[in-house]
Amino acid sequence: MLDKLKLTAAALIVIAGIGVFYGFSDASLLLRTALVIGSVVAAAAVSLTSTQGQAAWQFAVGARTEVRKVVWPTRRETVQGTLVVILMVIVIGIYLWLLDTLSFWVIYDMLLGVRTG
Repeated sequence: MLDKLKLTAAALIVIAGIGVFYGFSDASLLLRTALVIGSVVAAAAVSLTSTQGQAAWQFAVGARTEVRKVVWPTRRETVQGTLVVILMVIVIGIYLWLLDTLSFWVIYDMLLGVRTG
């Protein structure tokens, strides 16, 4: 029950920050933006004290650890993969264009007898 109250309070803090942003439209944009960012930080601090918030934090820490274990491709591998994708898009595009042209010719010229060009 206490965790639900904490999460509700966090949501209300963010809503209040957004309300202040739009409510005080005559104030400085920089100040209003800082208030919204501050409200999001405060809401995060409140939500991290809940069980769900602590679980989310542990998940983020675990995800960061896993990202560090990833073997990222080299620049050469990335460029080669990108070139293969671009080449395949061109080849498939030409194939679909030829298929469209052929089907257009078969339907209009041969089946319907309408001269298109």
